[in-house]
Amino acid sequence: MDRTKFAGAGAAMITPFTPDGRVDYAALARMIDYVIDGSIDYIVALGTTAETPTLYMPERAAIARYIADHIAGRVPLVMGCGGNSTSEVLDQLREFDLRGADAILSVTPYYNKPSQEGLYQHFRTVAEHSPLPVILYNIPGRSGVNMTAETTLRIARDLPNVIGIKEASGNIEQMQRILDRRPEGFLVLSGDDAMTVPLMRRGGDGIISVAANAFPRRFMECVHLAKAGEFDRADEAFGALSEAVGALFEEGNPVGVKCALSVLGMIGDTMRLPLVPGSAQLRAKFEKLIAEYDLR
Repeated sequence: MDRTKFAGAGAAMITPFTPDGRVDYAALARMIDYVIDGSIDYIVALGTTAETPTLYMPERAAIARYIADHIAGRVPLVMGCGGNSTSEVLDQLREFDLRGADAILSVTPYYNKPSQEGLYQHFRTVAEHSPLPVILYNIPGRSGVNMTAETTLRIARDLPNVIGIKEASGNIEQMQRILDRRPEGFLVLSGDDAMTVPLMRRGGDGIISVAANAFPRRFMECVHLAKAGEFDRADEAFGALSEAVGALFEEGNPVGVKCALSVLGMIGDTMRLPLVPGSAQLRAKFEKLIAEYDLR
């Protein structure tokens, strides 16, 4: 398969809700069109930013099918398919309708804090059962365990169905170790918007992005410059976005990005508990930044 279609930037898609808490499919369709029109390279469904832990399994399956149908082949689709029970992940692989998806994104098992050998065996089992290529997702701040560079490289060498990693450890030296020793074609993608250009400057392949939901056109300007090797210009372009990107995470993700999108008029700011909408102060900050930096 052509792994390069997952280079650049993928938008980690939100799940909009109606005021009474149901999935807002009309708003979801607007969001898909918005990021595609903003030149996003691909879409990632049912990740952290989608509030997936609050979605029932039938809702996840319906959302997955809706997103695939609405994209209709315009850009590649990566489907989130992870959990802290290996057998449950295998259930998802069997039960989800993965037609229209090009790969899956699978997070390190959370809460139960497996050893590095446990992480390896988990992903070996997932990769052996997945009908699609697998992108690993390392996010110790949410999962409670860091997958080391050595474990990532062991998986990359041993399991040809694993094609890359979304690295959200925040540890640039760990990312560099993966970059230096990865097998040919293994993708290293940032999981942190602010580290997009620094990682690509070091040889990384791109980002799975929260910010691309809210500011796709401006964010993609930065990514396109970095892909062209114009890193100083990419840094300069990101400078105009940096304060707004930082604000996206002040009250947690996806609280911030939903607040920004509400200010932009794209969606309502309804969250599912235990998450709550962004504060009045955060909303005021986005109103100011969006106007000041022309982020509409």
